[in-house]
Formats: sequence, structure tokens, C-alpha cells
Amino acid sequence: MVGHKRGLDDKSSFQKSKKKKFSEGALQGKQATQSDVEHVAKFTEEAVEFPRGGGTSFTPLEVKAIRAEGVDEANVKLISQGHILKNNVDSIKNPTLKECLNYKRIVPGMKIFGQIMFIHPLALIVSLPNRIVAHVPVTQVTSQLTERLESTPANTVQPGEYSHIENGWNSSFHIPELAHLFYPGQYVRAIVIATHAAGSADVCGLGKVRNDAIRASRRIELSLIPERVNAGVQKSDLTTGFTMSAALRSVEDHGYIFDLGISDTSGFLSFKDYRKAHVNTNHFVVGSLVEVCVTEMSTDGRNCTLSVDPELLASASLSEVTHVSSILPGSMVQSLIISAKPAGLNLKLLHFFNGVVNEFHLPAGEMEEYKVGRKVKARVLYSVHSSPYPTFAVSLADHIIGLKKKEEVESYPIGTVLEAVRVNKLEGEQGLIVEVQPGVEGFVHISQISDDHVLSLSATGPWKLNTIHRGRVTGLHPLDGILQLSLRRSVLEQKFLEAGEILVGEVLRGTIKQMTKSALFISISANVDGVVWPNHYADIAIKHPTLRFKLGVSIKCRVLTIDSEQRRIVLTAKKTLVESTLPILSSYDDDNIGLVTDAAVSKILDKAIQVEFYNNVKAIIPLQEVGQVTGKLADEFSVGKVVKVRIISIDAKNQRMVASIRQVTLNVQSVAATITGVEIGSTVEGIVTEIHTRNIALSLQPTQAPALISLRNLANHYGTTSAKLEMSLKVGDRVDRLVVVSRNLEKDFVLVVGNLRGRAVIKKGAVSMDTIEIGQVVGGRVTRHCHSGAHVKISTRISGSLHPTDVSDNYDAGISFLPVDSILKAVVIGIDKSNNHATLSTRPSRFLPVKTGLVTDREIKAFAELKTGDTVRGFVKSVSEHGLFVMLGRGIDARVQIKELFNTFVKDWKSRFTANQVVKGSILSVDVLTKKVEMTFRSRDLTRDGTDSFTFADLHQGQKVTGRVKRIELYGLFIEIDGSTLSGLCHKSELSDNKDADVTVSLGNFREGDPVKALILSIDQENRRISFGLKPSYFVGDDHEADMDIVLQDRGEGTMSVVCDNGELLAIREVVDSDHSSRKDVSSGEQQNDGEDMLADIATPLTQLYTASLLQNSAHLLNLEAFQWFDLGTLSESSSKSSEDGDLGQNKKTFRKGVKDGDLTADIHFQPPEAIADFEKLLLGSPNSSFLWIRYISFQLQLSELDRARELGRRAIQTINFREEQEKLNVWIAMLNLENTYGTNDTLETTFKDALRYNDAKTLHLRLAAIFEQSEKHEKAEEQYIRACRKFSHSSKVWTLFAEYYLRCGKLEQARRLLSASLHSLEINKHLKTISRFAQMEYKLGDPERGKTIFEGAVDSHPKRWDLWSVYIDMEAGQCAMQNLRDIFNRVFAINMTGHNAKYFFKKWLDLEQKFGHGEGAIAVKVKAMEWVQKVTNINS
Repeated sequence: MVGHKRGLDDKSSFQKSKKKKFSEGALQGKQATQSDVEHVAKFTEEAVEFPRGGGTSFTPLEVKAIRAEGVDEANVKLISQGHILKNNVDSIKNPTLKECLNYKRIVPGMKIFGQIMFIHPLALIVSLPNRIVAHVPVTQVTSQLTERLESTPANTVQPGEYSHIENGWNSSFHIPELAHLFYPGQYVRAIVIATHAAGSADVCGLGKVRNDAIRASRRIELSLIPERVNAGVQKSDLTTGFTMSAALRSVEDHGYIFDLGISDTSGFLSFKDYRKAHVNTNHFVVGSLVEVCVTEMSTDGRNCTLSVDPELLASASLSEVTHVSSILPGSMVQSLIISAKPAGLNLKLLHFFNGVVNEFHLPAGEMEEYKVGRKVKARVLYSVHSSPYPTFAVSLADHIIGLKKKEEVESYPIGTVLEAVRVNKLEGEQGLIVEVQPGVEGFVHISQISDDHVLSLSATGPWKLNTIHRGRVTGLHPLDGILQLSLRRSVLEQKFLEAGEILVGEVLRGTIKQMTKSALFISISANVDGVVWPNHYADIAIKHPTLRFKLGVSIKCRVLTIDSEQRRIVLTAKKTLVESTLPILSSYDDDNIGLVTDAAVSKILDKAIQVEFYNNVKAIIPLQEVGQVTGKLADEFSVGKVVKVRIISIDAKNQRMVASIRQVTLNVQSVAATITGVEIGSTVEGIVTEIHTRNIALSLQPTQAPALISLRNLANHYGTTSAKLEMSLKVGDRVDRLVVVSRNLEKDFVLVVGNLRGRAVIKKGAVSMDTIEIGQVVGGRVTRHCHSGAHVKISTRISGSLHPTDVSDNYDAGISFLPVDSILKAVVIGIDKSNNHATLSTRPSRFLPVKTGLVTDREIKAFAELKTGDTVRGFVKSVSEHGLFVMLGRGIDARVQIKELFNTFVKDWKSRFTANQVVKGSILSVDVLTKKVEMTFRSRDLTRDGTDSFTFADLHQGQKVTGRVKRIELYGLFIEIDGSTLSGLCHKSELSDNKDADVTVSLGNFREGDPVKALILSIDQENRRISFGLKPSYFVGDDHEADMDIVLQDRGEGTMSVVCDNGELLAIREVVDSDHSSRKDVSSGEQQNDGEDMLADIATPLTQLYTASLLQNSAHLLNLEAFQWFDLGTLSESSSKSSEDGDLGQNKKTFRKGVKDGDLTADIHFQPPEAIADFEKLLLGSPNSSFLWIRYISFQLQLSELDRARELGRRAIQTINFREEQEKLNVWIAMLNLENTYGTNDTLETTFKDALRYNDAKTLHLRLAAIFEQSEKHEKAEEQYIRACRKFSHSSKVWTLFAEYYLRCGKLEQARRLLSASLHSLEINKHLKTISRFAQMEYKLGDPERGKTIFEGAVDSHPKRWDLWSVYIDMEAGQCAMQNLRDIFNRVFAINMTGHNAKYFFKKWLDLEQKFGHGEGAIAVKVKAMEWVQKVTNINS
């Protein structure tokens, strides 16, 4: 009937056609949901069957939208027919955004830009333009994440577990949570996949929520999957600067592979670029959605290089595209302003497409700033589907352009009351735009303006422009950057608007709203509800709660916990808690130790009780702290019972707390007074009350104060072992001569130790930071050692440090590091009250001033006290690659370089020094400003006494001096004269008399520090330069033999190099008699040949031999023991004969002949090689020896020839026979060590890849991890172990080595979690071996009790695995707990076994009894063995 009436009127018929089209499109579900919309309900109620005047059921807003769509369609039709004017065409091509985006204009397929508001376990809540909210289900994030969720069984590991292994690589059992993939405020690109009518059923998985924004988000469902969002993007548009969203497909060795959602194209992000980007997340995981920017595209179009740099993503913009579908929401585009109107701007995007800017997306400022023709950069929000031409809604707001939060609105939390907000704009049927402060705006919906129903807003009403009102913040629209406000009086008068405004522990009144079988719901305010669980209904259990609680009745409660997201709080109605006046415990702060408060029992265990405080803070009450319990704990306590407890310890880092009921019920003050009466340092005696595994509990006499002493300390006190003491000590035994070292008032006991050394005990009052003074004598106990000395415990809260240089006035007489548990008295020489720390000294000179002559090693207090030339002693602090660091005083360290360690060259110098070794040296230089001290151990510097024996005035041309090689250059040697600091240059042309000789060989055999004798050729007084000469002709007539004796005596054992006229290096080797009692110098007689005298050029660089042990190892590796390269007897005869002939000078031919006859070059096989030629000769005989190759590489590194060392490594790999796999592996490991020490990350990675091609991959991964660990690169070591676990997850060895590394680093929890992780990856037949290995590591590096627990579980499930029992026994034997071992052996022999196994275990038991037990235990074992044999004999018979 209504349709027929409308047909009579043209205008009505036009509206009818639009209604039909509209109802078929966006308003299909409208009629079913009209009753749920307030502004629609009014018209629905007044509608009649035959409306007068041709009525309609549409709202005026919908009618307006229908008319606008009809006009647009008509204009398009007229344009096609050419019936519209040019100015109207321009208005269509350049539209303005007259009507803002709303829920009805959002259609499936629309791409839109949003910002994350909330993150729920199964969905994301996203803020869209124009105050619209949508949601993203967890299955619409990425395809990879959805596949992992679908492939994960329901009973597998929970999300987030084992994530400590690595956040970057994705194991099969780790499912990331949405909170780990996204963060609030993050911008996302999305596509609409479904819309739902208001009030429809929940289809997003959010459940029942009380947040209006989250409830509204159910209407629009979005998808972030790149395949959908990036659909239509052309490959040709993937140029530098193109931004898009991508899904992480896989994690490779060098970076991440991303799925761009474009066919046949993928993206790559290297780890190097990732680390440079400084993104918010630690690592990406497979399935992550990441915003990326294209930096480079491959020529074939299949791969592109990506970047995740936030600055690059925020600044990248598009300048051109080939297709409109390549313009994605969130892209920043170049734009041109073509018109400016009060409602916004019209733009031309990329010189072709239309763009509109809503006034809310303009930055703060006047409209005059945006003139026509101005170029701006705008960020795309969404595409306008209703326009016939490609049109986009864009934003110029600063926070959207910069992809950041609008900080101004973040400072207004929900619930903030605003006293004065000014109306800026009226939106007829929408609401008000108000100004909170300059730059901060808010939106008031028409339903939130007044408690009365408001139909529309007028310009002359009470809410006209520029009027001031009182409002309250009820929400936030982050994308638009405006606040959501309410002006309703009922909202302003509410005490709590959300749960976040309520404090934990606050007492409040509410109204019973609902009661179910599982909970009682309390209404606190209009928007905030509370829940009371059944165990908090009352102090006692209520069987019929419906009789006690009635709906609508007021009830008084106290807040237990708060859930701000759900706007719900957990309450308690227990009268004891509600009316309690004790302090509220709601955190794990250390300040709460000693606090007495109320708690509710939440769980009852066998040997402990778990209680709960406020804000989900929980504590454990051990059985010994419960008090007097006659039966089981479950009989004495019930869940929900309120108990009064005292906090005795808190671990804030791990959120663990221990409480006590006993210390509350007992008279704690009297116990504390008794403990306070015991003076620290006093000698006491006590009676044994309890015997534990590691400690002994005592009752001191006569004060009855509880005390504690370690079992090991008491064993040392009696001079016995811990095992024997544990067997003999009984409760009630009296222990005397104990010393009180500390009082623990928190746990109510004192700590005592045995008076080990019988030292004088300091009987003084309690020491505190208020009473301690400089010069005061205090007593203490050494608790541990560190690199800076001993740590001393003075009292419960005061600790001290004793530096090694403060122990004694004579370092030789005293002990630099006193033993742990030693009792000492010391003088306070420094106080740090902020850290409760004192600096101590036990020098006798500090106790009683003495004469300076009695102090052997003076106390050095400042750098200014050190002078150049001073001879001092100190302690070796550390040994580094470049020398030593010596402790001279507190905070005063000196450096000793390698060249300053010895007068001669020493190859293995590190073995000569150990930490804390006493050394003596001379000060070379002191820099007080930079606090640097240089020191030397060389004898010439110690006797120099800081003065030079030579000056320039003492030197003259032609003078012969002795000196040492200071530096070696390609052009010659720098020589320093002995006894002075004067040095000069010996040019390489002054080394040999033979002009044709290759002096480069001779120059290469000099080393820094080698002694030489030189002739002064010239002196330049003006420039203070000296020129030296080393030619042998300069020393004709000198006593060469005496010179050689001096050199050999100064050098010690070694060889002397001789340079012949052809530059060949020959070795003259010392010959040692069989009895090693005398030495003979190798010399040669002087001979004539054709009347020409030839002199050998004797150079003085002498090389030192390796140690004897290294020679033996070298001979063994080279397999030279069965060969004799020359006759030693012949060599001795030749040496003796030549020594009798006379002087060292000789004829050249005779000299060569003597050398040839002796074959001294073969000596290289019996002493370490010292030159390149030596190594080459050795390698000719043993080309497959990795030992030789590695020594050769090390030799090149000592010469700083890094490239040469690398070439040798590659040459060794090519030379060693392919069958010698182990030898090749040794060289590869050496190359990895070389690159780790001297190379870069890139060179190390390249070498590692090359090694993987020729060696076992698992071995190399583990060896590289060990290399990182040995070089203390723990971060790289952990990454390498993770890399190995991912690649070889089937290997038990990889998992156990990773766990062992964690234990060595002190990361106990990470190591323990690896056990469960490994069992998920390993085959079942490897589980037991892995469990056993983890248990052994707990014994050695972790907690032995935990290791024992693991072994117990293993032997219970595999009782006849005798190897497992044997390992278990060995581990317990290491703890010296004989009683535990006896229990284990008794359990073993309770199992049926063969005689062979029984013999093995009885023998092991007997050995352990003899080692840790006593004679009675050994006899008992023999008796048990006889009984077992008798029992088996009876059964067989």
C-alpha cells in the first residue's frame, strides 16, 4: 500500500527506487535491528500502518544519504550523455567530504588505515577514522600464524613457553601471543571482510565485555593478511620507498624471508639491517606482521630488499604509481591543494587522483595556511567508494604523518573530570566538538550531552558555540587524536568510572547485582562491577549463601585485585579482612620484610601452605614456620582461612615470598631481644638442636638464642671431614669455642663459626654505620674472594673489603688472600655510608705507628705518590694478551707491556705469571690526570734509578756501544743504548760488508729486545740523531770470543744467527755435554784462501728455544723419534776440533765446508722452527701435520702478518690429504679462532660457511659456540647454541651442551627449561640419556637437590637400568652424603639382579664406605653381601 501511494508522486517514486537500492546494499539488516538504535527507535514507535502524507520508516539521515546517492548517479548519467555544465563536472571530479565515514558506509572490501587500541588474547581492537572501532580476529593476522594455530594440537605447550630459547627462531612448540606481535598505538593497514548489525551476536571471540568501544568493535571485522590488503599492488610499483605490510615466512641464517602477498615476489630483511633499525620488538617470529619499506628490487622482480627502520617508514612517500590499486591505506603521497573550504581540503594526489581532508585531520593552525596550489604530503586513510572517480580520504595530522601517538591526549586518563570545555562545533544529529585545551579536542556524542533525551542540537540552544561546560573523559579515539567526553550529570557524579580509579585494599560499599553458584557479583558503579568468589564470602565456609545474600542489598567489601581491561575487580567479604587495621601487602617490595599482616590460605601442600595477599601477591609458609601442628596441614587449615603472618624473606626479582605463622604466634620481641643481647665477636658455646644436610642448628648457652653454623665450618673446627662429623654428631652434643659473626634479626638467629686460628676476639658492642669511625678496630669474617681482594662481613648490614695490598707491610710475610671463614680484626680506613661498606686494612703499621724502615712494602694511597724510577712491589691482577696489570694499591693499577717483562725474548711468557703473584718492578711513567702507570720488570730499568748514564755530550763519532733493538722497520733498526734512553738508527746498508748480500734476510731475523754491539757513525747534535753501524769490519781486532761469551751468557740457552756473504742464514748451535756440566762455544779456525780474508757477518739477534715439554710434544706429533737427521758424535768432534783452532774469524770456504760437514741445518728437526724457511722445510717432510701448520700460522700472527696467516690456512686445507679429516678439521678450527680474534663478523661468517662444506656441520656449530664462550662473547655464544639447537634438534649432545653453557653462565632457569624443550624434539630412545645428562649437570653446576629429583624420577621409571643407578651413585658420592648413598644401595639390592651386577654394586658400596664412611659401615656392607649370596643360593636350591 505504501509503495502504491509513492508511485503517484515523482519525487516519491524517485525516493522509492533509492530505497530499494539502499535496502539491497548497506541496509539489508537494518529493519531487524532498528529497535536497538536510539535515534531510530523514536520513528519506529510512531510508525502506523497507513502513515499520513506518504510517511517513511527511514530516518532523516538515511533519507539524506539516499538522495545524495541518487544525485551522484544522475550526475554520472548526465555526464555520459553530455547534459551537464563544465563547472558541475569539476565539482564531481573534485568532491568534498560532505558526509563523514560511519558504520553504514563501511562495506566489505574497503581498505582502511587504523591504530591498535587494545590487545586481547584472540583479537585486536583497532581505531578507525571518524571515531569508528573495529576488531581483527587472531585468524586474520597472517596466513602463517593461522597455519600454526591450526596445526597445534590442543594439549601442546602453551603460548609463550620456552620463548627464552630465542625470540628470533621459531621452534615448533612456540606459539606467539598477540601481545608479543603487536603493541598499543601501532598503525596497521587493514581490509574490511565483514560488517554486522548493532546488537548482533558476538562473532569475534571477545566474549562479554563492558567497554563500550570494544563492544562497538564487534560490528566491523577486519583482516590484516597481506594477501588481502596488498591485493592489486603492481610489481612495477615496488620501487624504493614503497611501504606495505608483510608477513614473516621463515627465519634463515642471514635474515628474514617475508611474504608480501604478491605472487612470485618475496622480501628479504638481513639481520644486519634489522639490528640497525632499532625496532620495538626483540626479534620477529614466524607469522609476525611487519611494516616494511622496499629499498631495492631485483632485476627479475622476484626478490626485493626490505627495511624496517621506523624513521624510513615514517618519511617514505610515493611520487607515482602505475595503477590506482597500488595506493594502499597508510601510504604517504605527494599532493596538491586545489581548493580549501571550512569543512576541509580538496587535494590532487599524484597529479591524477582526488583526495579529501576532513577538518579533524588537519594540523592545528589557521585555514589560511593551506592555500590553493601548495604542495603537501598526506597519508591515505581509506578510499571513498561512493565517488564515481578514484577518491581517497587522507590526513595531514602531525601524529598520523609521523606514525606516532598524539601525546597530548594520552595525558588525560579515563575518569578525568574537566571543569571547563568550550564548544567549538555542533554536528546536528551527531554531537559536539569541544576544546579541552589548545591543541586538544574532544567529541561528545549526542547521547552523552544530557541525562534527558536530546533529539538534535541547535545553534541557539544551551550547547551553542563558545559555551563552557563541565565534562568527564570516558574514552579515547587514538587515530583521530581526540578525547571521548560526557557532559551528563550522572556520569560526572559517579565515584568510579572505571576499575583503574579504585585502589587495591580500599574498603567500599556496593549492591548485590547477581548471584550464581560460582560467584557473587557486586555493582560498585554504573560501569564497574566486582566479583566475590565463594571462598571469600565469609570467614567460615557458607553452605547456603542464598540465605545470607539477597539481591539489591548493600554490602561492605574490600578490594583484592583489579582487572582494568574487563572493568571488574575482585572483592572479599570476609569480616576479618574488611575490618582489619593491619597494613596492606600488595607488592614484592623488600621494604615489606618483617611486616605482620593478614592473608588468606589459597593452597595447602604436604609440607607448606600457600597464602594470598592483595593484588595477587602470594607467599609460601614452610612447615617449620607454621607452628605447632599435631597432624596434617590439611586437617589444621582450610582454603580461605584468614591467618596472621609475618614476612621473613622476599625475592622481588623472581616474585617469591616466604612468610611465617610461628613468628607471629610466638613472642617475637622476646626472641629478638635475646638475639640482640648476643654480641658480635664474642666467644660462645651451644647445644646441637637440629642436624641438616649443610647446616647445624644450635641453642647458645646460657641465653638460649638460636644459632646456625655450617657443617663444613664445624668440621674444620674439629679437624675432621664433613661426612665423619655428620655420622658422629648427635642432637644434644655441646660445641664450644664458637665465635659470633653476625645476627639476623629478620630470621631470628645468629651466625657462628669455629674459632679456627685461635685469634684474639674483639669484644665490642654492635657496629652500625652511625657509630663506625675511621681508625676504629672491628672484627669480621671472610665470606668470599673477588678480583679486588677479600669480602669481609662485619655485621648483618655492614660489609667490608680488604685489598691485597692492605693485608701486610711485607708482601712476602703475609697472605694476600685470607681463607674463607677466617676471623680477623682490621682497622677501618674508609667508609661508604650509602652502600653500608667499609674499607679495611690489617697492616701492622695501621694498628700501631712504626718506623718507616720496618715497612718493607709501603702503602700507596694516590697516583701522586709514585715517581718515575721508584722500585715497588705489587700483586698481579690479570694476564692479558699484551702484558700484565699489577695492583699497587687500592684503585691503583700499573701496566707492564710484554717488552718490559724480561731482558730477553721469552716465547711462553704467560706461564711465568699467575694471578695474585707478588712481582717487583720499576716505575717508567705516571700520568696523574688519566690515572695511568707504566711499569717494567727489566733489570736494566731497575738499576737505572731513573737517570741516564749517557748523554749526547758523552757520545762521539767512532765510539762502540752496546744496546738493544728497540724497533724494526723496513729500512733498518732502531737501537737503544744500554743504560740510557738515547736511541738511533742503523740503516740496513750498515748490517753487512758484502754489498751483494741480501740484508733483508738478516733484517728479518732481528727481534725487539735483541742485544747488539754497534759503532756510532755520526751524531747530529742539532736534531739529536745518532747513526749506528753493525758491519763486522767495524769490530776487527776486538775480542770476538769475549763478545760471544757475553752474548751467550746474557741470552742463556739458544742459537746464534750468522749472516754469510750471500745472505744465507746459518745456525750455530750449542753442544751440551752428556753430564750438562760445561758448555763449548761453536767456533771455527781462521784459514787463508788465495790471500783473501773473508769474515763472517756476525749479527746478534738470538732466538730462544721452546720449553722441553713443547719439544717433546712436537717430536711426538712429527713422529721424529725413530730418525736421526745427522750424527751427533760427528757434530761434537767437529765442534771440538774447530774450537781448538783459534778465533772466530775464518776463511769463507772453510766456514762453509765446516757447516756442510756438520749438516747443522738439520737441527731444525730437533728444536722449534724460528724462521719461515724452517717451517717450510718441516712441512716438506710432514705436509699432513695440522700441528705444524697451526704453529706456522701462529708464527705469522706474531709478526702481525694477518693476511699471510689466512693464506697459510687456505694453503693447509689444500695441501693436507683428503683422508686426514681430523687434521683438516684442526686447521679449520684454528682459522675460526683466528677470525674470531683478529677478523670481523663478516670474515668469521665466511670462514664458517666454507668450513661447513668440508666438515661435519654439527661439530663445527658446537666448536664455534665453544670458541665464542672461551673468548667471553657470551651473546654470540648463546646465539650460536640456539642456531645449533634449531638445526640439530634431534641431537641430544647439542641440547646438553647448550644447557651446560647456561649453567656455567649462572642462567639456571633457562638451562632447566631446555630439558622439556629437548624432549619435545628428541626421539624417545634418546630421552633417558638426555635426562641423565641434565641431572649430572645439576649436580656439578646447578642444584644437587634438583639433580637428585631428576634421577629419582628416572630410576623409578627404569628400575633395571644399572648404568643409570651407577651414575646416580657416583653423583651422590660427590656430595659426600654417605647416608643417602646407603639408602640408594639398599633400594638397588631390593631389585632382582644377576650375580655380576651384585658384585659390581657391592664393591662400589664397600669402596665408598672406606672412603667416606667408617669401619662399621664397611663391615655392614660385607654382612649384606653375604646375606645376599645366601638368599640367592637358597632361591636357586
